[in-house]
Amino acid sequence: MSPIEEVIINKKSDIKPIWIMRQAGRYLPEFREIRKKNPDFIKLCLNEKLSSEITLQPLKRFNLDAAIIFSDILMLPYGLNQVVEFKKNVGPLLGNLDLKKISNIEEVKFVEKLSPVYKLIKLVSNSQFTKNKTTIGFVGAPWTLLVYMINKKSPKLSLNENFFEDKDLIYKVLKILDKFLKIHIKNQIDNGAQIIQIFDSWAGLLKEKDLPHYIYDPTLSLVNYTKTLNVPVICFPRGIRNYKDYCEIIKPDTICIDYKVDPIKINKEIKIPVQGGMDPKVLLSNKENLKKETTKYLDIFKDHPYIFNLGHGVLPETDPNMMDYLVKTVKDY
Repeated sequence: MSPIEEVIINKKSDIKPIWIMRQAGRYLPEFREIRKKNPDFIKLCLNEKLSSEITLQPLKRFNLDAAIIFSDILMLPYGLNQVVEFKKNVGPLLGNLDLKKISNIEEVKFVEKLSPVYKLIKLVSNSQFTKNKTTIGFVGAPWTLLVYMINKKSPKLSLNENFFEDKDLIYKVLKILDKFLKIHIKNQIDNGAQIIQIFDSWAGLLKEKDLPHYIYDPTLSLVNYTKTLNVPVICFPRGIRNYKDYCEIIKPDTICIDYKVDPIKINKEIKIPVQGGMDPKVLLSNKENLKKETTKYLDIFKDHPYIFNLGHGVLPETDPNMMDYLVKTVKDY
């Protein structure tokens, strides 16, 4: 069993494994080399040879405990035939949402369209670099994908004024997402994903009263399904204000916390394994500060099953030497 599985499944607190969200990405010069020659992000995600190489790049450099596949949560709407493109300095832009089109897509066509993602997982899980390490697959949470599919771009701070107007559309899209997210999860697991992380990047946009309908119920459906496949689930509801309620209702195997939440409060209130928390900006400071902040999280969760990670993805301007120092600090703890 890998160190991360030991923490999640066996609730071990005497080891502190580490992996980092966006560990394969723009801060690595070897990634930038590949990206320069492959400007189309979706095509790059669907090139299993290159995407598996990118996934393994950080494991060749750092003593990390997991590989998280190089892919994107928006591969799901892409698989449903909604146009998805990534514009430099803008982020993702999606085409119009054609309910008829996405309602009629066959499972076999969806799986065929995303098959390079599944092939990438197989390549990564069979690699010498993932021996005794965990291969992590992932999906976007239904709410976050709904936001992108209807909003057609990143909401940043707020949603379109008329976002909630068409309740019927929202209901139908959530139903379709539930079906195809489960298909996407199963195919990732069948090809070697040992853990699934559910990213709810826009959980923080909702008011408390809307959480049951848009977050709790749809996410619980995915968590329960993944558990039936005997694979642990990590949930990351970024920006949510009440992690305790979230954990009690959804019951993920592990909760990933963002950097705005108080880790001391989390340690007191939450019994399940915890992941993450440190502000990615700490990696932009100096080694002394990085060591201090890293040790703070390790000290707080000393007697708690804990996986070290950040409270969001690693920033593109991060120096790889700082990442190396971070990993060594956690390993030497």
